[in-house]
Amino acid sequence: MSEAPVEKALAYVTHGERLLVFRHVLAPEAGIQVPAGTLRDGEDPAEGALREAQEETGLLGLRLEAWLGTRDYVPPTGGRVNRRHFFHLVCLHRPPERWRHDEVFASEGGEGPIPFECFWVPLPDGVPALAPGHDALLEALCARLGLAGR
Repeated sequence: MSEAPVEKALAYVTHGERLLVFRHVLAPEAGIQVPAGTLRDGEDPAEGALREAQEETGLLGLRLEAWLGTRDYVPPTGGRVNRRHFFHLVCLHRPPERWRHDEVFASEGGEGPIPFECFWVPLPDGVPALAPGHDALLEALCARLGLAGR
């Protein structure tokens, strides 16, 4: 019998026609990512997406707009399947263009604050290659924003 998937939440945070992404300052090999992490026991995926976005970016004033879908992801190194729940969140205030934020309470464990370099990229064509599977529902996000087929 296989193990239950690890439940994850991913947040596509937008401000206008821009997507929020970040890189790990101390682990650039992790790639460019969107806010994401493991759900807490019993946590609603939408609440988890909002929590992860706030913890990893320091941004407040985020509003949950929509659930975009769920995709299973198999890590290339093996291990348990990740069941990823994707959400669209909107930044309600004028954010900085680039900033550094230290995540203090990492859902993946680990020690000390984790520094992230956060920045905005233009949708749809300015999004760099993202960490594996983080781009799974970018097309759905762009369609929702009326940016598909540009």
